[in-house]
Amino acid sequence: MILVTGATGNVGGEVVRALVRAGQPVRALVRRPADPPPGQEAGQEAGQEVEQAVEQAVEQAVEQAVGDLNRPESLAAALDGVRGVFLLPGYRDMPGLLTRMRRAGVERVVLLSSLAVAATDTRNAISEFMIDSESAVRASGLAWTFLRPNAFMSNALRWLPQLREGDVVRDAFGDVPIAPVDPYDIAAVAVRALLDPGHEERVHELSGPERLLPAQRLAILAEVLGRDLRFHALTDEEARADMAGRVPEEYIHAFFSFYGDGTLDESRIYPTVEKVTGRPPRTFRQWAEAHADDFR
Repeated sequence: MILVTGATGNVGGEVVRALVRAGQPVRALVRRPADPPPGQEAGQEAGQEVEQAVEQAVEQAVEQAVGDLNRPESLAAALDGVRGVFLLPGYRDMPGLLTRMRRAGVERVVLLSSLAVAATDTRNAISEFMIDSESAVRASGLAWTFLRPNAFMSNALRWLPQLREGDVVRDAFGDVPIAPVDPYDIAAVAVRALLDPGHEERVHELSGPERLLPAQRLAILAEVLGRDLRFHALTDEEARADMAGRVPEEYIHAFFSFYGDGTLDESRIYPTVEKVTGRPPRTFRQWAEAHADDFR
């Protein structure tokens, strides 16, 4: 049995789907029974996805367990019979959480980490919790694999409120190219690390196949949607004001360190997805085509 944390999110939902396709028993951890089914974001209408029948099949194939990763004592039922865990980072007591997993019989953990652990400036909130999470997993006695992806292609979904209002997207760091990765590919690598030997004590750095500026990603999305979309790059002052009140101040500091000061390079293209899965990573156009209905 594989336990998937973050199963209603972009990456966790893809991990659930990939495990179901592989014929593996899957248990999705949710905080409460009313959470959306694995892979369906909160706020999405049922049936919105083109592959509705596939989603229903996934839902039927997946167990659901209720638990809170910030309260390891709540996980007894969720961990029963589990041998592998897909784990998100940053919980309050990572050492205690991992001890609970090991005592329950878990053997292997695949941690969704970040390249922030290797940024040239790691004195910020994001790097700190990623480093702490990796350190706890290393010390846990469990077999481990770390996934350190570039930014997700699905981060473009944050433009959705602006696209509902008009054809101009205003965003920060317009001059910073990145090689974003599709959560579908992160999940594909995660599943191989959970199921196959040879991934123990390995760090997988993940990217998509191309470097793109925000305006280039928006231009691709415009072509897919058949809309005349325009990108407006915010100044640093405008970006800080835009983030204030909705993004914690320590995260704003981290973002400006990473992308403003250049302490994190997410423009590098890695061969990992193809090496691990046997196929090239998906392009941003492929991601946009797969998720076009989310923007309509």
